[in-house]
Amino acid sequence: MNARKIAHHVVELPPGRRVWVNTLALSWPAHAMFGLLEVDVTVARRFIGEHKARTGETLSFAGFLAFCLARAVDEDKTIQAFRKGSRQLAMFEDVDVGLMVERKVGEKTALMGHVVQGANRKTYRQIHDEIRKVQSEPVPPGRGMPHWFRSLMLLPWPLSSLVIALLRMNSRRDPTISVSMGGTVGLTSVGMFGGGHSGWGLSPTFHPLGLVVGGITWKPAVVEGRIEPREILNLTVTFDHDIVDGAPAARFTRRLVELIESGYGLGETES
Repeated sequence: MNARKIAHHVVELPPGRRVWVNTLALSWPAHAMFGLLEVDVTVARRFIGEHKARTGETLSFAGFLAFCLARAVDEDKTIQAFRKGSRQLAMFEDVDVGLMVERKVGEKTALMGHVVQGANRKTYRQIHDEIRKVQSEPVPPGRGMPHWFRSLMLLPWPLSSLVIALLRMNSRRDPTISVSMGGTVGLTSVGMFGGGHSGWGLSPTFHPLGLVVGGITWKPAVVEGRIEPREILNLTVTFDHDIVDGAPAARFTRRLVELIESGYGLGETES
């Protein structure tokens, strides 16, 4: 049978995308639990807007979420435990939040990973300043990835599959390898895809706990018995069910929502 000619052309997959595809393959096929939340961020967003109008400074919303995430995890660090082998858990004292930061590359922008180390011991202002500093710096070679890791992720198939299997096995044996590169918990944002519409995002992760920031939109909500327009954030929480059960996951989620909805920590920017 002759193949029908269909107009198309072939381009090379950029090295950065090849690295990212293979890095995603390191995500463990964990028994995941997903929580799809609607979180009222009116207080936080109003504060950020008023602060910008008063000072001209745009406060980092991602930094605010990272701050709340770290504080909620700090109250129950079993949430961020990693499996070590088949019979042990690695419990980490610090909450290191891995997130993606957009940085300038000439006239374009590029996303690269950054870990806010010890985020549970930092104020919101410290996390905000750290993110803004990273955004203002030149993108390092390899987008900050260790040279050895980037080289391995660019190996052709089937060598890449073999390397990924070995790295996954080694990370399970020693979880500090994964934590040193990506943190103990993850935060990623897909909200820009929503274009003002509500919606949740799902994303693979090698973290035992991950937040995916979805869309923000105005919705009617009941506040003290009155219906008011509120800014609602669609937030996805992902847990590794091998690590945490439903009850502690629910307690953590409730606390996280309380911190976000109250605008926790934002007031310190005024001091």
